[in-house]
Amino acid sequence: MLAELRKRVPESVRTVQAAFEDLRSGERYGLVYAAAALHWTNPEGRWSRIASLLEPGGVFASCGGPIRLADPAVEEAVRAARAPFLESDEIPSPDGTPWGHDMQWPGSELQRSERFTGVQQSVIKRRLLMSARDYVGHLSTISAYLVLPAFEREQVFSQIMQVLPDRVEVAADLIVHLARRRSED
Repeated sequence: MLAELRKRVPESVRTVQAAFEDLRSGERYGLVYAAAALHWTNPEGRWSRIASLLEPGGVFASCGGPIRLADPAVEEAVRAARAPFLESDEIPSPDGTPWGHDMQWPGSELQRSERFTGVQQSVIKRRLLMSARDYVGHLSTISAYLVLPAFEREQVFSQIMQVLPDRVEVAADLIVHLARRRSED
């Protein structure tokens, strides 16, 4: 994404690619962007750290969202195949916001933060077709599966492959959050 941005923005725009924890404090940016890995950052001080990286009025942006099977019958078959190994493969909201709530995480935390204003959430609806193998490849990146012992992980993926059609439709909606850092007094 950064390469695409660099192709499309003027050369006068400075971009920095770094892990959240590796960004130098004291430097200020007009935009701090995080994708689906935001939940891996340390929750203690997450928003004060992000605010410290933004110039007054700067924007924090994030996007992500779960990939879910679109067909309820296929989803039920996968749930049954997964059940002996995992009760659920859902990634819980870091702040406990239930799925379907009007404001999803991280917007829910941003709204409670005194450091940010103008919190917005937009949903970009997407439906994608993918092969069963690609879908299981996606599952292999989800923490619920990653923490299983290797042998169990192989078994659950094998069980899931057996119940999937060759191609599956997934709901891969992107949830985009924007918030502006409050101006300093």
